[in-house]
Amino acid sequence: MTEKPTSGRGQRELRVRVKTAKGRKLSSTLWLERQLNDPYVIRAKKEGYRGRAAYKILELDDRYGFLKPGARVVDLGCAPGGWCQVAVGRVNALGQNPKKPVGSVLGVDLQEIEAISGAEIYQLDFLAEGAEDQVKAWLGGRADVVLSDMAAASSGHKGTDHLRIVALVEAALAFAFDVLEDDGTFVAKVLAGGAENEMQTQLKKNFRKVANVKPPASRADSSEKFVVASGFRGREVDGGAGQGGLGQGGLGQDGPDQDQER
Repeated sequence: MTEKPTSGRGQRELRVRVKTAKGRKLSSTLWLERQLNDPYVIRAKKEGYRGRAAYKILELDDRYGFLKPGARVVDLGCAPGGWCQVAVGRVNALGQNPKKPVGSVLGVDLQEIEAISGAEIYQLDFLAEGAEDQVKAWLGGRADVVLSDMAAASSGHKGTDHLRIVALVEAALAFAFDVLEDDGTFVAKVLAGGAENEMQTQLKKNFRKVANVKPPASRADSSEKFVVASGFRGREVDGGAGQGGLGQGGLGQDGPDQDQER
């Protein structure tokens, strides 16, 4: 009998204790201990995903159903590749189901990433001059789904970190406005902080449904949440989607962050 996949929660494992090594900070020791005892980390290793974040996109797609066979997906801030791995399977990018349409997955990140079968992966600073045009050239047309798991390096100040990640999400959203097909979907990680009112307004104006959710795989002590905007209305809303001051800022992406659960 095949064992039914579980969410990763509620599984009781023997807890691993990590001793503080010479030269290692206590915070690093605690992080390592948490990783070794995290059921999603354990499950990711067993199931071949590159990080626990894969289960966040799995849970979001199970609920909202945006990764359909045949869909064209762009994943911004895709390191280490877990979201791309999930997308490849769900959009049938490898054509493993001959009865369903074949989709495509394009991943972009500041870091170098090991190749993923069924996905096109590029190393690029998305906020660099000309980067958006380069990604559009690689895409070669419209996208059905734009994902963003971009994260700025932590400053240690929650308010500052929140503003930084909002700027990254706004950059991803401006890109989505340019490339999404009608009825397309935008999914992005944000940090709860209350400074994204303008972005929420833009989302509600340009998409039929907007949900702000925290999937079960997201750690309870993390301030991250995810916005899932579906039913893109197109580029003709109030004179063109994407207007209204969404800027890219001057931030990097995918730096170390306490709330960045990869």
